[in-house]
Amino acid sequence: MSQTVTKPRSLRGTIVPPGDKSISHRALILNAIARGQANVKGLSSGEDVHSTLECLRVLGVVIEPKEDQGVYLVHGGDAILREPLEILNAGNSGTTMRLLSGLLAGQPFMSILMGDSSLNTRPMARVVQPLKQMGAHIMGREGDTLAPLSIRGGSLTGIDYTMLVPSAQVKSAIILAGLSAQGETVLHQPALSRDHTERMVRAMGGSVVEDGLTLVVQPGQLSAMDIDVPGDISAAAFWLVAALCHPDAQVRLQGVGINPTRVGILEVVEAMGARVAVEDKRAEGGEPVADLVVTSSELRGVEIVGDMIPRVEDEIPVLAVAACF
Repeated sequence: MSQTVTKPRSLRGTIVPPGDKSISHRALILNAIARGQANVKGLSSGEDVHSTLECLRVLGVVIEPKEDQGVYLVHGGDAILREPLEILNAGNSGTTMRLLSGLLAGQPFMSILMGDSSLNTRPMARVVQPLKQMGAHIMGREGDTLAPLSIRGGSLTGIDYTMLVPSAQVKSAIILAGLSAQGETVLHQPALSRDHTERMVRAMGGSVVEDGLTLVVQPGQLSAMDIDVPGDISAAAFWLVAALCHPDAQVRLQGVGINPTRVGILEVVEAMGARVAVEDKRAEGGEPVADLVVTSSELRGVEIVGDMIPRVEDEIPVLAVAACF
């Protein structure tokens, strides 16, 4: 099929980006183990989040789509998790596999996590090692470094652990395990990474205390919380760049997550001379949210180096498009 695309004379309107994928995973997992019920709205519709949802259902969590389109009712409670009768399939989602590894490490039953042919070749040692130190029994291919992973959890003990590389997924797995461990879990990060898990745990009544790059996690029960998932800034980035580069544009990107660990793209385009107004700031599930109003701009070239790289890694392709202008 061929299709002709022509540039419009103007680019104006309001865009609601799809729900943030990282936050969607966490909204489902944390509400699944929290006391009570919660409505989760605006979940990412991608396959990765669907993999997490289906794995939780196999574990006994009731997640019901409501009549309101895009809203799911999650019936939570750590005690409802049950030993799965089938293998948990994470598909192509590394987030699903790594976060659920942390969750399952604290459960008193055996489970098996697998992925597709690609995911089963991705490294899992950085998650497996600390969870084993906490007391989980985990086996996998290639010396327990590759999926499928067999996890027999329960009876965890908090540890003092230093991460070798910054990773939000590894950090989140350890936090999830720490919520059901005996004693506090202390986690030392080499650098900042996305902090969606810490924010949501605190918003749901859990204790994750930050001291510089060190996190201290206390075991405890969470309370279910309704969450309207913020728009994914990585998805919004394409419309943001389109509006900046078009000669006659003004686009409002509504309800975008502006977590400080995710707004590297805003800092880069601001340095390029972009006209981006941040309006209607608010909070949702512990996350800062705002509307971004983007207007045609005269851009200039900048250098993106050092610590900024991991903060814009998902947006580098679209920033390359902006660089052409």
